[in-house]
Amino acid sequence: MNVHELFTEERAVSPVIGVILMVAITVILAAVVGSFVFGIGGQVQPSSPNANFQFDYSANTSTTYDVTARHSGGDTIPTSETVRLATPAGNEEFAGDVSAGKTATVFDVGADTTVRVIWVSGNGEDSAVLAEDSTPS
Repeated sequence: MNVHELFTEERAVSPVIGVILMVAITVILAAVVGSFVFGIGGQVQPSSPNANFQFDYSANTSTTYDVTARHSGGDTIPTSETVRLATPAGNEEFAGDVSAGKTATVFDVGADTTVRVIWVSGNGEDSAVLAEDSTPS
């Protein structure tokens, strides 16, 4: 046996690398297919809309206000999704598609009270506070 031929012979290297590459490709392909079969890869969470709201306060008495939230720009929110003005005095939903200029009003909200515009997705699984403010004190 010639020692010089043993170190220069490279025929066995190519099949070994080929087998390793085929195993790696098979594992990656199985992981991708498995993630979609088990529902891991295809789920996308809906994101909340990017909408701006302004709050207007009309004094009823020295301690209560009528609060109006007005959509002042950004995304139009479809009717299938819920948008409401939420206060401790009550809630009022925006009617129809919520686009620039649409309003909702809650009456007799106490002074120094937090008011929020809340969005709920069409399936009811996701929600977000789109705007928040406080009535004057």
